[in-house]
Amino acid sequence: MFVQVFQGPVADTGEAREALDRWARELAPGSYGWLGTTAGVTEGGTLVAVARFESREEARRNSDRPEQTQWWMETAKLFAGEVTFHDCDQVDVYLRGGSDSAGFVQVIEGRVGDPARVRELLRRCEPDLAGFRPDLIGGLAAVSPDGDYVETAYFTSEGEARMGERAEPPARLREEFEELMSLFELSPVYHDLRDPWLYSPGPR
Repeated sequence: MFVQVFQGPVADTGEAREALDRWARELAPGSYGWLGTTAGVTEGGTLVAVARFESREEARRNSDRPEQTQWWMETAKLFAGEVTFHDCDQVDVYLRGGSDSAGFVQVIEGRVGDPARVRELLRRCEPDLAGFRPDLIGGLAAVSPDGDYVETAYFTSEGEARMGERAEPPARLREEFEELMSLFELSPVYHDLRDPWLYSPGPR
């Protein structure tokens, strides 16, 4: 799997939603290897979109489509500031992965010093996480070779997610989580998508 994340400030959430809706309605049917998109606007006005593809090559084929170029030229006008991109080839799916039934999504970004160790800790945490956090449907953790980290976590609801955050984890899970956090070069940034826009391919 390949993940591309783009984000930036937008002045009008409704216009941003319509742009993503139009992509799903008009461009998705002719896309190459597109697996789904999770997007939304934070309370601070930042649009965050996580697009999943079968591979980097398929994502590039999409980018090369004339209709994709035209869509992006129009959508870029909606941003009120700089747009940043993250491309990640190494993506790990945990628990049930992404879900279009999620009521709340967090996108977590940061940089890690040891990507291989991060991936190992995520795999070790998964069995304990399943029983400890029933509010967590699943997610995707993407780490690039140079240490860029983007995780998309899907929850049943924000209320249940906040309750889960306050619960005391089992000792082993707490130790693994503490080590995981220690591998971040700076504190990760959390983007809360309280009204997530969830897109998946329809029948072809």
